[in-house]
Amino acid sequence: MIRRLLIPNAAAKSHQYIKVSLFSTLAPEITPPFIHKCKTISQVKLIHQKLLSFGILTLNLTSHLISTYISLGCLSHAVSLLRRFPPSDAGVYHWNSLIRSYGKDGRANKCLSLFCLMHSLSWTPDNYTFPFVFKACGEISSARCGDSAHALSLVTGFISNVFVGNALVAMYSRCGSLSDARKVFDEMPVWDVVTWNSIIESYAKLGKPKMALEMFSKMTNEFGFRPDDITLVNVLPPCASVGTRSLGKQFHGFAVTSEMIQNMFVGNCLVDMYAKFGMMDEANTVFSNMSVKDVVSWNAMVAGYSQIGRFEDAVRLFEKMQEEKIKMDVVTWSAAISGYAQRGLGYEALGVCRQMLSFGIKPNEVTLISVLSGCASVGALMHGKEIHCYSIKYPIDFHRNGHGDDNMVINQLIDMYAKCKKVDIARAMFDSLSPKERDVVTWTVMIGGYSQHGDANKALELLAEMFEEDCQTRPNAFTISCALVACASLAALRIGKQIHAYALRNQQNAVPLFVSNCLIDMYAKCGDIGDARLVFDNMMEKNEVTWTSLMTGYGMHGYGEEALGIFEEMRRIGFKLDGVTLLVVLYACSHSGMIDQGMEYFNRMKTDCGVSPGPEHYACLVDLLGRAGRLNEALRLIEEMPMEPPPVVWVALLSCCRIHGKVELGEYAAKKITELASNNDGSYTLLSNLYANAGRWKDVTRIRSLMRHKGIKKRPGCSWVEGIKGTTTFFVGDKTHPHAKEIYQVLSDHMQRIKDIGYVPETGFALHDVDDEEKDDLLFEHSEKLALAYGILTTPQGAAIRITKNLRVCGDCHTAFTYMSRIIDHEIILRDSSRFHHFKKGSCSCKGYW
Repeated sequence: MIRRLLIPNAAAKSHQYIKVSLFSTLAPEITPPFIHKCKTISQVKLIHQKLLSFGILTLNLTSHLISTYISLGCLSHAVSLLRRFPPSDAGVYHWNSLIRSYGKDGRANKCLSLFCLMHSLSWTPDNYTFPFVFKACGEISSARCGDSAHALSLVTGFISNVFVGNALVAMYSRCGSLSDARKVFDEMPVWDVVTWNSIIESYAKLGKPKMALEMFSKMTNEFGFRPDDITLVNVLPPCASVGTRSLGKQFHGFAVTSEMIQNMFVGNCLVDMYAKFGMMDEANTVFSNMSVKDVVSWNAMVAGYSQIGRFEDAVRLFEKMQEEKIKMDVVTWSAAISGYAQRGLGYEALGVCRQMLSFGIKPNEVTLISVLSGCASVGALMHGKEIHCYSIKYPIDFHRNGHGDDNMVINQLIDMYAKCKKVDIARAMFDSLSPKERDVVTWTVMIGGYSQHGDANKALELLAEMFEEDCQTRPNAFTISCALVACASLAALRIGKQIHAYALRNQQNAVPLFVSNCLIDMYAKCGDIGDARLVFDNMMEKNEVTWTSLMTGYGMHGYGEEALGIFEEMRRIGFKLDGVTLLVVLYACSHSGMIDQGMEYFNRMKTDCGVSPGPEHYACLVDLLGRAGRLNEALRLIEEMPMEPPPVVWVALLSCCRIHGKVELGEYAAKKITELASNNDGSYTLLSNLYANAGRWKDVTRIRSLMRHKGIKKRPGCSWVEGIKGTTTFFVGDKTHPHAKEIYQVLSDHMQRIKDIGYVPETGFALHDVDDEEKDDLLFEHSEKLALAYGILTTPQGAAIRITKNLRVCGDCHTAFTYMSRIIDHEIILRDSSRFHHFKKGSCSCKGYW
């Protein structure tokens, strides 16, 4: 019918008009309004086909088809129609709609492809196009694409538009190019509050919190802009970063007076800021007054409580979220897991992790690090291996999460294996990383693993590797503290001093507090209590650990009066006195024979300090009384304990029985230890020595046979002495040393000299039924005597000889060393497993209390 009515020779415009008019008459439903009423893509396609078949697809109808395709999400058909659309200012709207639609779907690369297609078809973008394009460039962090779009905005003249400039600042910020963002900002002809918000956010998110606050000051003071809620959201995190509490409180006040506090995002930022300040009461006030909360609000509170150690409050909130069925995200779960892990509740952390997985929430790197930390805290090796397998099976895209550091989980795995005493596995993981892949944390956790749970010598060897030319990583304060722990363990004073010097040279400000605390501990355990006190006196800041470390050092060296002086000064200043501090006090009293003082402190623990005595305090007091020979009082104290006496208490009593030869009471203590199913090799050795001192050799044989039957092996004794060329270790019966002949000759000569002045060997405990020549040979086998002989050979005249033994020094060696100090020009500083002994001019600092 249309064909019959058309006039073939009519003018084109009239021809088109007749077709539209006739079509409208014959199909009035196919009009622009009707096209927009389509609910499905199939309906739009049907109309599209009809328009094509009738040949009346005008630009106007095409435009409406494109709009409808876009609204229904059929973007490919819209693009296909738009490619045939002649360039026009009105048509740019469709390109903008398409680019925006792809951006909403998270398809930033498609946005940029579409923009390139638009440009290739000779379309000119407008001031709405560029913001969408810059946003897409920022989302994929493509500064190269952003630079190209930036250049085009300059050519087209739209760069002067404030919306385009704001988007460009945000794009460079997301690409990490802070200098370019600031340059665009400075060149903009006009600013609005959004512009300032963009540049402040750039500084805040790219690690320049002070500059963010400076820009805020310029915005309000120099240019008179009034902050909006977005401004507050951008400046509150920098306040937390730089610790400006007063400014943060001012922002809080402004939020209240301007009623921006009602904005949930502002409230969340305030909660987060106060949480990072550790001001959880203030954070809770803001949180409680928020009329609308989301999961971010709860997360900030849970994480804040966990970070400052208010673990019960963190768990309470976490449980409340579960009760109120608040949908928790991975951040919530990770904060709860971290809270358990930080309190050493590793199994509880694992339980929360399992619960999280049961809800179908995939862990992120923070989750894995926290749960691995929990495994390390309780030595849950098998669970740690399970997490390791999970991290391999479901690898985390660190770059997608915005961290870009895939070493974090590996470092925590190394730490976990080391703390679970699988240092070989930890070292294998360390070695699997190339030198370029190892960061300072990788080195630190491996050195720390060796220091605390492996081989302290290897820790120091690894530290030396960090200083090699091909290693670009240098120790930080945490690395230094781990190395100092290794020095303390080995009594390696010379290396400890070198590390101290390195710390002083390379710390731009003062040495960190925790490093100074490690230095005090290192010097004290290396036998140099004078330098420990010097470090203490030069510290500008001190905490409870500082005072306790020095007090422990004095106690180890038998300087009870000095230790109590530190304690009293600590109490006068107002430091909180906990169970650890009071244990150190009792320890110092025990090793200095200060019985009355020790009893007084023990009896006043609860009233003066609010600390109830625990099993370890009772064990220390038993040791205090037992060393003084007051064994009946010690036994009475054990019997009156408010809790079941653990093995450590009975071991303390048994040790004192050995000192004073109380066989029957020692047997009773040993029986109690056995009843408690304790297979401590030390208790069997103590009982064996007790029988030996009493001449009951059959009982000695019986105890040693019992040890073999139970598979209990006595730790082999070893001693090490620090010399000019490093530390040398000696084991019992060690005849493999390169200078063994000279060592035995020196020892033989000096043993004869001290016999001449009154030394009588205590041979009974191990030398029954052997002749005098064999007795001398066996006495020479004591590792501390070999170490002393080597020290005499290698130590400069007048310098102290520093010896460390892994076990308690025996009575014979203690007597021998006392006599030896009378005939040599050296102070002998011996550290055994219990304390220090300073032998000088025929006397020992322990005064018999060892």
